[in-house]
Amino acid sequence: MAKIMVFQHVPYEPLGTLDPLIRSHKHRIRYINFGRDPHAQPDIQGYDALIILGGPMNIGDEAEFPHLNVEKAVILDAISKDIPILGICLGAQLIASALGASVRPAQEKEIGWYQMRLTDKGKSDPVFDAFQSAEDVFQWHGYTFDLPEGAELLVEGNQIKNQAFRYNDKVYGFQFHLEASMPLIKRWLNLPAHQAELGLDNAPEKIASIWRQTQNEISRSLALSEEVFGAFLSKLPRVNEKHHFVHRHF
Repeated sequence: MAKIMVFQHVPYEPLGTLDPLIRSHKHRIRYINFGRDPHAQPDIQGYDALIILGGPMNIGDEAEFPHLNVEKAVILDAISKDIPILGICLGAQLIASALGASVRPAQEKEIGWYQMRLTDKGKSDPVFDAFQSAEDVFQWHGYTFDLPEGAELLVEGNQIKNQAFRYNDKVYGFQFHLEASMPLIKRWLNLPAHQAELGLDNAPEKIASIWRQTQNEISRSLALSEEVFGAFLSKLPRVNEKHHFVHRHF
């Protein structure tokens, strides 16, 4: 059984499809909810993995959200301890920033379904074994990151190139949202802040378009999610399902 620490920033960005998958592997989850406790000082010692979720704040907002610096320090500590790390959206940007790479506003936001391509490195990475050469994945972000020194680019996009990377053998950053289920996407589309981000004049039309795409793409995305996240979780200690009984003779 593995113990997983999860950094959550807002209630509407949860583990999503990762939650039942983690629980099916019998792993234990401990949330560090920075939205509720912005002054939390988590210690990764004794944990077997770290997952960092998305959020509306960005790299560069450390003065307003000082926990971002706390998170980067924990990321570096986890890397030094060879603990598997998965960062999603903001989580990927935090990993990149912790490793010294630039994180900045992208030239354009990616909101909705976008086609991603495996790089040559991605084609040989076991976590992306289930990816075809091109896949449509769900996005919701306005920032991008440079590739950290020593990292390998695994997935790239047309509008924003750097989409997924691996650092060492156990640290992964995903810009996209493979954890997004249909109910979660519906929730995001109905958030007033998200609708404002789409542009109030065009929001209804954009929401309708994204929802139509979601109905077409979600089945493949869910299957991909299970395979990709399952491959990442395989890097964690496995549950010993065999019980050894001691026979005593009285």
